[in-house]
Amino acid sequence: MQRRNFIQTCSSATAAMMLTGISGLAMRSTAIVNDEIFVLVFLRGGCDGLQLVAPVNDPHYIADREPALRVAESGDKMGWMLKNGLGQVDFRLHAAAEQLKELYDADQMAIIHACGLTNGTRSHFDAQDMIEKGIQSKTMQGANMNQGWLARYLNTLSNKTNFSAIAAGAAMPLSLWGSPTAVSVNGLGDFALQADGNFNNLIRKSYTDESVLGRTALQTFYTIDLLQKKIARRANGEAVAYKPEANAKYVEDQFGKSLRNVAQLVKLDIGMHVATVDYGGWDTHEYQAYRFPELVKSLSANLHAFYNDLNRYHSKLTVLVMSEFGRRVKGNKSNGTDHGYGNAMLALGGKVKGGKMYGNWKGLATEQLDNGVDLAVTTDYRTILQEVLTKRMNASKDLKYILPGFNQTAGLDFL
Repeated sequence: MQRRNFIQTCSSATAAMMLTGISGLAMRSTAIVNDEIFVLVFLRGGCDGLQLVAPVNDPHYIADREPALRVAESGDKMGWMLKNGLGQVDFRLHAAAEQLKELYDADQMAIIHACGLTNGTRSHFDAQDMIEKGIQSKTMQGANMNQGWLARYLNTLSNKTNFSAIAAGAAMPLSLWGSPTAVSVNGLGDFALQADGNFNNLIRKSYTDESVLGRTALQTFYTIDLLQKKIARRANGEAVAYKPEANAKYVEDQFGKSLRNVAQLVKLDIGMHVATVDYGGWDTHEYQAYRFPELVKSLSANLHAFYNDLNRYHSKLTVLVMSEFGRRVKGNKSNGTDHGYGNAMLALGGKVKGGKMYGNWKGLATEQLDNGVDLAVTTDYRTILQEVLTKRMNASKDLKYILPGFNQTAGLDFL
């Protein structure tokens, strides 16, 4: 069969290739790009930062929220007390966040509160779009406005590996759009061409020219082969099941699976420098009292497992946990909370100045809230990104390109 006819009749094979999760053109460089490992965890839907990290003794918090939507000072649902908080406020982690409390007490995790976008949007789509692009307004003009901030960062690096950037999951997040070296991996065992041996060989032989399609296909095959060679196998070719270190126990959900995959990729020593992990379901307009504890339980247990699993890499590991915005101070009539504004972020790592809260906490009195309803943003989210970029990723000279329109600040000094 001639190549042209073969391609025209193989749409199903093309679909199979797409399902492997390959995105973009992987470069063939084998140089390790950077010793540092940065993992961005995005809580999609708008995590309620006022229930994750709660000011339990604030009288306005108590007055404006029914007991089911706030963290308790005492009793069965008593929150975990935090040392080194902000001012005289009694901040506590949600009762389901016991493992996060352990990381915080071990000075391995810091909390930044009242941060986020400073333009006040309450649209999931607009907020995620801007945050993942590293910008402040959708009207910003420029040649790189459609690229993600992590993609722009990766594009500044001279040496890249086939796995410089990993998106753990089936989809490529906007933060990595525009990077030719980003690869999405939904499962290491499934990271292969979904075809039998003969058909696999036919597909590979059909892409031999130097067109964009040809080069992309060849690099896709190369990337698949590289990963498959790294995975430990038994004599019969069957992949050896991954065994986490330090007795780490991931929750058997998609978030746990994604973090476990990232940990395994780190240990395969394939030059992974950046990873993104999405955790959805945080849009709790209704029945938040039932849904939120389960979300927090998975977040806490899986981050704890991930951090312990990578205990040998703590000195070069930085994990940032964020959401597009928080929830309103007052609950709604559906036993939930609506889209808010300011929020909490978490930072984990061996170089994180943990066991401490950072930020400027104004309070929850009506006159202290944004538009009288939301926790006010006192720290631009890009201030946190800037500190990671400059202190851990050696990107000071490229900051204006990576975060366009952002004026560098002194930062919060949490790293």
